[in-house]
Amino acid sequence: MTPITNHRPARSRPSPRPSARRWRGRLLAFALLAGQVLLGLTSTGQALAAPTRTLRVASAFDPQTLDPHALALLYHTRVTYQIYDSLVSRDEAFRIEPALAQSWAMTGPTTWRFKLRDGVKFHDGAAFTADDALFSITRAMGPTSQRSFTLKGIAAVRKIDNLTIDFALQAPDAVLPDKLIYVPMMSKSWCVQHGVERAQDFNGKQETFAVRHANGTGPYQLLKYEPDVQVQLQRFDGWWGAADPRNGQVESVQFLSIKSDATRLAALASGEVDLVLDPPFQDVERLKQDPRISVVSTTDLGTQYFTFDQSRDELLHSDVKGRNPFKDLRVRRAVAHALNVELIVQKVLRGQGQATGSFISPLVDGYLPELDKRLPFDPAKARALLAEAGYPNGFGVTLDCVNVAWRDAVCQAASAMLTQVGLRTQLRSSPSNQFFPRISQGTASFIEYGWTPTTEAWSTLSGLVRTWDPQGGGAFNAGRYSNPALDALIDAVRTEPDLTRRRARVGVALRLVNDDLPYLPLYRRKLNWAMTKSVQLVAWPNDALELRWVKLR
Repeated sequence: MTPITNHRPARSRPSPRPSARRWRGRLLAFALLAGQVLLGLTSTGQALAAPTRTLRVASAFDPQTLDPHALALLYHTRVTYQIYDSLVSRDEAFRIEPALAQSWAMTGPTTWRFKLRDGVKFHDGAAFTADDALFSITRAMGPTSQRSFTLKGIAAVRKIDNLTIDFALQAPDAVLPDKLIYVPMMSKSWCVQHGVERAQDFNGKQETFAVRHANGTGPYQLLKYEPDVQVQLQRFDGWWGAADPRNGQVESVQFLSIKSDATRLAALASGEVDLVLDPPFQDVERLKQDPRISVVSTTDLGTQYFTFDQSRDELLHSDVKGRNPFKDLRVRRAVAHALNVELIVQKVLRGQGQATGSFISPLVDGYLPELDKRLPFDPAKARALLAEAGYPNGFGVTLDCVNVAWRDAVCQAASAMLTQVGLRTQLRSSPSNQFFPRISQGTASFIEYGWTPTTEAWSTLSGLVRTWDPQGGGAFNAGRYSNPALDALIDAVRTEPDLTRRRARVGVALRLVNDDLPYLPLYRRKLNWAMTKSVQLVAWPNDALELRWVKLR
């Protein structure tokens, strides 16, 4: 998911944007470095041989931290999940498959048994055992972990033997394995040695050893992490999955953080990078016509939203005193009627998306097609609803958005439309290390963000609209919306073992969300990756790259 937060002081200091020439110089230096004999130490202390086949990946985003439990951001998982494995994973068709767990089964209504893979090694050479699995799950359930929300309902995890663990649940949970995909396994001894038994408190700007160092069991191990510049990885030859015939042959990887759209594409065109994960929408059609470039497109599993502060009696970032307009459904509906999302998709996203009224995408189990219809664009209706709610002259409010070009452009277009009906919207566009904590801390009045879920509806419902609580419920419920009836439905979805009944409960929950409008669904992107002709890869609908399968021709 994208699903999601604050940073170390060194990252919060503003710095001048590097010019395209400076970036090209850095990229060339990285490329030359990869072609030389590279002898050094990983973060775990092992000597590495010289890489010969390097993949250079550019994105506007930095992973923010390498602690695998500290964040629940797409841009974080893109990097850290190359280093760390989970108990379960997905295959090329995005179906669940074994990873560090070879098999699993329900042994009772509220118990699951997982058999762990034998012979797995961490990057420092230590063996992966049940002790590490128990430690990692407990760590991910802790108060500073942003992965804790997905583990709701686990009462205890027990070691049966060195390669077997049992989950004891508070109530039946037929889809527990799906929830473990985003719970990476860490080495207990390594975490104890370096004082990182608890997940980094990202929102508290905590600096820990796990922020810039890593020790997983994954196909790639960490060479270097320079925040907001690059992450360097090298293939781990001791990886348990090395014999998989699906694997590619990439030996080293450089993830480069390049915020400028033009600079990322210039680096791709000149051959200084091999893959751009977020090409600008306006350039996609041109890139498709470039004989040197391949563009791979897929449907997005996620959705972009606006959401509203519904917890405070007085809206923080607004000119309204003593009231919170967004607590009134008529105001939330006025926002929906004020937005011509179809036009935004056409003009701003250049058709690389689809306007939606549905809280979840068709790729998520439980999706209801009838909820995909948006409230119609109707400025007159928006003004009438505002007047009916007691705001005939509208009001002013701050809209928070991350300062990535396409999202910033969408927010600008939406702000202009909202201002036309009297919702005087002041756009606050912030870097990611300031923006994402506003989601998890619930400090924005009106905010745009996206969520990339699993294929199960429960994680989205629990993460976004369940009442927030310190144990992980509603972890990314940015508006702190609360509806006890919806909470009961969400819990019922988690505990219902029968697929038909579970889907029925999801449908009831989705209709309630659609009626109450705590979130305003905007659109689903078409995911596009641009790459040189030498790159072959598998594109998942969650916008995440699996380096293990990349081939370089």
